[in-house]
Amino acid sequence: MKESTTPETEHNNKIVLFPKTLDYYQIQLTVMLENERYGEAMDLLRFLLQCQGQEERHYDEWRALLEWLQAAFPQYEELEMQTIREEEEEDISEEEMARQHAISKLAQDDGYADKLLRTVMEGPLSEQTMLALEQLAFLDVPKVDEELIGWLQTKVLHPLLQFRVMQTLRRRGVQDIIHFTRGDEEVEVDIASVPLKPEEFPLQIVQILERVADQTEVHEPTLFYFAQELWIQYVMAVYGTRDYQSMLEQNDAMTDIWAAALHMTVADSLGGSHDEENTRSMYAVTGAMRFRLEQAYRSMKQFVSAGLDGH
Repeated sequence: MKESTTPETEHNNKIVLFPKTLDYYQIQLTVMLENERYGEAMDLLRFLLQCQGQEERHYDEWRALLEWLQAAFPQYEELEMQTIREEEEEDISEEEMARQHAISKLAQDDGYADKLLRTVMEGPLSEQTMLALEQLAFLDVPKVDEELIGWLQTKVLHPLLQFRVMQTLRRRGVQDIIHFTRGDEEVEVDIASVPLKPEEFPLQIVQILERVADQTEVHEPTLFYFAQELWIQYVMAVYGTRDYQSMLEQNDAMTDIWAAALHMTVADSLGGSHDEENTRSMYAVTGAMRFRLEQAYRSMKQFVSAGLDGH
């Protein structure tokens, strides 16, 4: 039997379950058990055990129920482990296939890296650009690092393309701190720290989205769905800037400000307008914080308005 998650280790998982969603998950769990959807119930219990901030009795109840289900229905546990193994094998095989493809192409054509660089640097921003960057991550050609860094430092690029280039440099093993322009700012980025996946962003970034979840996940699920989509794109676009650094402040007020700005921006996209006073009240943004909220909201709106053609 797998080792159970404990409240002490949950803090490493960076998941917060907000009080307003607890009843929702409890109801979902009851429905799953009543309909004999035991595999789904086990998955939900594992998720709940990863969450922070609940009373100890809840963890005890969830852990006891999960252990009972594992003992009573071992076939679901075996199926879960098989699914996890298959997903891991699929991820590994896809990356390995991409690596082998790039290495094979390079072996057949000494100029393959140059062709990929031209696709990235000279072509329009498209799916081909991203595929070429993925291929460049696997090629053991030292000049690629120099070319990509020089491109970042000398050309005006869309911020999402800049971030993808930084990710490629990290995958290539670059350890340098580089300086370049993002928007109208000069930024300093440690390539070795650039997140490769959404879950690699700092906890403060996660908490801002969770603050929006607290207000919308149950009663406005559509808004929360689009908030998730916009947030990761926006965070990548401002990575390393003053806006990004402000999100990392160990300050509840700053979390509230960015959460309110995200809520307002998504509300605008869905309905064409938002009730600023109501939103400020919802996120406890006081008058003294209003100017900073307007700055955050304006930054996010500019990103949305720019689309993929803006710089």
